[in-house]
Amino acid sequence: MAQQSHEDVLVRHTGIWRGVRSRGETAPKRAMDWPEVRSGPLVAGGILVGLGTVAVLAGLAVAGQHLVATTRAWVRELETPPDQVARLKWEQAKAAAAAGAEAWRVHPNAEVRLARSGSAATGR
Repeated sequence: MAQQSHEDVLVRHTGIWRGVRSRGETAPKRAMDWPEVRSGPLVAGGILVGLGTVAVLAGLAVAGQHLVATTRAWVRELETPPDQVARLKWEQAKAAAAAGAEAWRVHPNAEVRLARSGSAATGR
């Protein structure tokens, strides 16, 4: 068998250097090689994706502006502003929690303690 250089073996076995001539031969094409891709459709697709992204962002900006303006108008029309309603509800919740805690402390059953049965208390 004739001696082969490292490059010849690489070209022949891996197919990485497709089209590179080695001692007058080209490397054989394998079925697993990547397909040839044209750049034109990829560029056109990228441009369309970019334009679509710009259109989506413009739509989100218009819809978001409308929602913010509508919400501000709705809040102005309320009789009681939301911050005052929240403050009132917080005070009510604190008062209810304090009343519930006081009721547990002064309830007649609060003084009752759990007692163990006679056998458990004596350690038998």
